[in-house]
Amino acid sequence: MARGWESKSVESQMEAAAAAPATVPGARPTAEQLARQRERQSLELARTRVLRDLAAATHVRHREMLEAALKHLDEQIAEKRLDN
Repeated sequence: MARGWESKSVESQMEAAAAAPATVPGARPTAEQLARQRERQSLELARTRVLRDLAAATHVRHREMLEAALKHLDEQIAEKRLDN
């Protein structure tokens, strides 16, 4: 099981690195860039939590609610990618 989590972590780190805009080495990110980065990380963490809860959910209505939340988070994440 640990290997699965490790590969997911590596995969998410690779995606984050690919999604991050190329910056000049040594240059500090602007406040706006930092805010967008924090917001995106928050969305990714929320998505991870919803996926974990969805895997454990047994009640049909609860699963539907979590699936709707996941769809909403995916839309927000896609929107943030377009903003960059």
